[in-house]
Amino acid sequence: MTKILGFAALMAGTALVMPAQAWAQGADQVSGEASDEIIVTATREARSLQSVPMSVNVATGEQIQKLSLLDAKDIQQLSPGLEMTNSTGRNNTTTLRGVSFDPDQGTSPAVQIYFNEIPTDAQTAFTAIYDVQQVEVLRGPQGLLRGLSAPAGSITIATRRPNFDEIEGYAQATATDRAGYNVQGGVSLPFNDTLALRVSGLVDGNRINNVRNVNRDNDRSYGRTESVRATLGFKPSADFTAYLTYQYLTADNTQYQQVVGSGNTPYFQLLPLLGGFAVPNTSYESGPALKASDYGAVAEGAFRSQNETHIVNLAADWDLGPATLSFVGAHQYSLLKIARDLDPGNAVPDYVAASNVRIPYKVDTAELRLSSNNKEGLGWGVGAFYTHQTGTTRVRQTSDAFFFPVSPADSQAVLGALPYLPIEANITVPVNTTTWSFNGNLRYRSGPLSIEGGLRYTIIKANQTSQLSLSSPGNFLACPNFGCAAFTVPAYEIIPADLQHRTYKPLTGGVNLSYQVMPTLNVYAAYGHSYRAGSTGVGVPDGVSNDLIQTQPEKTDSFEAGLKGSFGNRRFNYTLSAYYQKLDNYLSRFTGIYYQSFVAAPPTGFYDFNYNGDAKIKGVEASLDGRVTRNWDFGVSAAYTRARYDNALLPCNDYDGSGVPNQNGATPTVTGTDNVSYCVSNDRLSDVPDFSLTANTEIRVPMGAVTPFVRALFTYRPGFYSQRVDYNYQDRELLNLFVGFRTEDQRFELTAFAKNLLNQQRITSMSLGNAAYATATSNAQLDSGYRLVNVMNPREFGLTGSFRF
Repeated sequence: MTKILGFAALMAGTALVMPAQAWAQGADQVSGEASDEIIVTATREARSLQSVPMSVNVATGEQIQKLSLLDAKDIQQLSPGLEMTNSTGRNNTTTLRGVSFDPDQGTSPAVQIYFNEIPTDAQTAFTAIYDVQQVEVLRGPQGLLRGLSAPAGSITIATRRPNFDEIEGYAQATATDRAGYNVQGGVSLPFNDTLALRVSGLVDGNRINNVRNVNRDNDRSYGRTESVRATLGFKPSADFTAYLTYQYLTADNTQYQQVVGSGNTPYFQLLPLLGGFAVPNTSYESGPALKASDYGAVAEGAFRSQNETHIVNLAADWDLGPATLSFVGAHQYSLLKIARDLDPGNAVPDYVAASNVRIPYKVDTAELRLSSNNKEGLGWGVGAFYTHQTGTTRVRQTSDAFFFPVSPADSQAVLGALPYLPIEANITVPVNTTTWSFNGNLRYRSGPLSIEGGLRYTIIKANQTSQLSLSSPGNFLACPNFGCAAFTVPAYEIIPADLQHRTYKPLTGGVNLSYQVMPTLNVYAAYGHSYRAGSTGVGVPDGVSNDLIQTQPEKTDSFEAGLKGSFGNRRFNYTLSAYYQKLDNYLSRFTGIYYQSFVAAPPTGFYDFNYNGDAKIKGVEASLDGRVTRNWDFGVSAAYTRARYDNALLPCNDYDGSGVPNQNGATPTVTGTDNVSYCVSNDRLSDVPDFSLTANTEIRVPMGAVTPFVRALFTYRPGFYSQRVDYNYQDRELLNLFVGFRTEDQRFELTAFAKNLLNQQRITSMSLGNAAYATATSNAQLDSGYRLVNVMNPREFGLTGSFRF
């Protein structure tokens, strides 16, 4: 029924849809008159969106506020093919054009995030979104225009700057029926024509994924974020401007991992008087049967992530006449603290696999550019970029070795000791990475023709080591075959010496050509080459091969052609593009892989490994938007991307030896003689569908002093099969509806909304097989009976009031 309703909403569509580009280029929402053309900085210069020779989606600050996009990840609803997820509360992941990234893989991201033109981590950039001027989603490889290369695209977030002319600002408050609240605001204070200040802030609280933990008194996931930002603007003349920004952010999230399944009784009860038989011990259950709609978790420990961040940013532009000298620089200090239970499926009842991680990092970044100012003829630009990151991550966690799938109570009664050897592991990971890059570009513009191209030479130096120490009080009776004495292993280096120091010197860049066929039609073609350095795994199990420790660099070549145009006296806009991309040694992460060590004891377990595999991507993107009447906008945008591995040999779980990922049967095993099983894959690069569609609209009914309106925001994702996790994902139709009114002067607006109006509760990600704990006993493991999942947030009603002054 929900699927039918979803498609009904889509078919009403030409009346209830409008993509991001339409909002960017539409007319004034009250007057109905044509507004100024949207200006983007995708090419590091101010240009109209229609003339930029690349695929770009734009979300303005006004649009973000009107659609109550209180979470930065909601921007994906405005950009087809963009998926932004956070499955654990700490690892924001961005997927674009089918290319994904796991922050734990230790490489630069597939989609690079820029905050006021300075690269930053997604964990910080996506935690608090408020007082934003504009968000731009740049599609395709980025290897020239900004300091860091990325294979899938970039997202630039620009915050509002102070107004030098008048006092102005806004205040906005939102409350929802699911204990959510969001209060934000900002104000510009011009001291004179030369100096101005803008101050803004945010307080936000919500239930994150709306999951409750049935094994922790139904405690719910919950997060709270507080942030403040101050920007000082300095404009001593028409030729020089500078903006100094400071932002403080603190976030505290407890986000439980949702599970689905029947649950299990992982322990066995030993009956020695009956000849040593073992039967399921029903007094030790992982938890009850849970469905996706239950939004349930079973981990007996909490999962708390804390982030405290300070960012200082300086941007300056000096017009020298023939050229402009620009500088952007920033200092970021972040401290992340993560406490979690490494047994999210509760495969070991009455036991918490505690892990505590402390990640401080300091990043200093600077970029200097000199670009000619001429718009016609031969133009040029040169630049230098520098970034340096330091910080020492410290991990303290239990790494106990289980020997029998037996409950603690039964093992004490029969064996006289607990069935595991307590082990505490301490891992220290110093990080010291420096990147220098130098770029140059040329452009030629003459009438309707524009040709632009350039190269960037980068030097990446990374020193990565990882020290591991182990200790145990011992447990002699838990190891009846050989005994388990107390021991201490002093810190020792676990990364081979020849893998500790890496230097990469890639050459990236691109070229594009655009031609204005007529005033209302532009065509373009583009080529881009990007690069990502490999990574060295930390905390990797001892006794595994080098290919499981360090990945190879990734190289990407992309070709794109498209057109952008308008018709109907520019009341309607359209875009169409097609692209092909080849990735050599695509970098990805494979989680929960069963391994066998050649030297360690215990010799088996589960781990997350980084690995390379060749891949190919091809796709088409299109959009249409316009204004049917003075008070009715519509539009729709869609993307089809086929991103697949190309006969790549990848780590997998292949318990039955079939050559495809599976966990069939209760016995974990490695197929072959290597540390892990390997499967040949032509599967998706990430668990996202090939097709996606996004749309939104606003219908207004002016009534004198007030203007009532109805807005709708719709996204569609079809179902698909994922070989990696052996699961058929269902289709998703997400419909958000907004009803409200604004005053004639646009100062006050009141909006009631319903998010996920259809109340779909579809699984958006799932683990391969049940969450399990390996044991040292041959052919035995502790099976939780649950698969780890993420599910669409349930329907949520809310009310937003905003005031502009």
